[in-house]
Amino acid sequence: MDTMIGVIGGSGVYDIDGLDEAKWVSVETPWGNPSDQILTGVLDGVKMAFLPRHARGHKLSPTTVPYRANIDALKRLGVTDVISVSACGSFREDMAPGDFVIVDQFIDRTFAREKSFFGTGCVAHVSVAHPTCPRLGAACADAARAEGVTVHDGGTYLAMEGPQFSTLAESKLYREVWGCDVIGMTNMPEAKLAREAELCYASVAMITDYDSWHPDHGEVDVQDIIATLFGNADKARGMVKRLPDLLGSHRDPCPHGCDRALDYAILTQPDQRDPTLVAKLDAVAGRILG
Repeated sequence: MDTMIGVIGGSGVYDIDGLDEAKWVSVETPWGNPSDQILTGVLDGVKMAFLPRHARGHKLSPTTVPYRANIDALKRLGVTDVISVSACGSFREDMAPGDFVIVDQFIDRTFAREKSFFGTGCVAHVSVAHPTCPRLGAACADAARAEGVTVHDGGTYLAMEGPQFSTLAESKLYREVWGCDVIGMTNMPEAKLAREAELCYASVAMITDYDSWHPDHGEVDVQDIIATLFGNADKARGMVKRLPDLLGSHRDPCPHGCDRALDYAILTQPDQRDPTLVAKLDAVAGRILG
C-alpha cells in the first residue's frame, strides 16, 4: 500500500513549499460535503491531502464542522494516515504557549455532534481505549523537534463543545480534578470517526494559551491566541514537511492495528443490515462490508 498523509488543520498549515501537482479537489460523500475542497499533491514522493477543518476563511464553528464527511472524504481519496493539527489551551505550567503536545488520550465533553458512521441497521463498536496511533504520533514528535519545537509526548485532551471558552470553575475542574493537560473543541468526534474508518490518527495540540486557570494570565485573550497561532502555523508547516521522509512512500500494516479496527466490530448480522446504510459505508467500511 502507498502512504498518503492527510492533514486536518487551519489556515497556513496547507501552504507548503515544494508541494508538487497541487490542486484543490471536490469530494462528494454520503454524509454531505466536507468542510472545503481538499488540497492534494505530492511532497518528496509521498501523496498528501490538506483539509481546512473550519473551511478557508474560518466559516465553520467547532460544532458545525462536518466531521463525518471530512473523514469519509479523506478515506475516499486514499489517505492512510491522518494528522490533526489544532490550537489548544494548556492546563500545565510546563506546557507553554508555542509548545506542541502529542495527544494520546481524550475526554469527550461534546454533545451536539454526530459521533459515528454506524447506527440502526448496521451496529458497530470499535475500541478507542488508545485513540491515537503511537507510530504516527512518534513521527510527528520527531518532525516537530527537528524544527526546534518543544514537544511533550503524551497528554489528555479535554474536548469541549464551545464555541465559548471555559469558565474559571470548569477550567479548574478539568485541570485539578480530572487531570487533563490540554483543552480544545475539534478533536472529538474526529478521532473516533478516524478509528471507525480504520485510519491511523495523530493529534498535535499547538498550545496558544493557559485557558482561564492560570493566576498570572487571567481569562483567554483572543488577540493573544491569534498572535501565537501565526507562530505555531510556521512550526506546523515545518513539521509537516518532514513527515514524508519519516513515514516513507510505502505503507506497511499498522503495527497497532488502527487499519484493522473493524475486524470484529460490526455486530449486525448480514441479513439484518440496512442496505441504505451499508451503501453509505462503502468508503469507511468497504474492507469489511464489501
